[in-house]
Amino acid sequence: MRDDATAGRSTSSKGMSREELLALPVSVDLDTSNRALGLGRSKGYELAKRGEYPCKVLRLGNAYRVVTANLLELLGLVA
Repeated sequence: MRDDATAGRSTSSKGMSREELLALPVSVDLDTSNRALGLGRSKGYELAKRGEYPCKVLRLGNAYRVVTANLLELLGLVA
């Protein structure tokens, strides 16, 4: 049985709950987006580098940022 501190949280290291997804900031790092989409780190970075990531990715210097609105739309979490 889980205690109150873990209630409502996903216990797996992969994927994200609906609540976690809806609480994301305006943009997220690529690792967070990969987790939401169930992509491995290498595959996610490969897709971003080739310009084939399934939602909008911004390149800021050496970092990739994913627009959360596009991520949520892709996952069907916006009306």
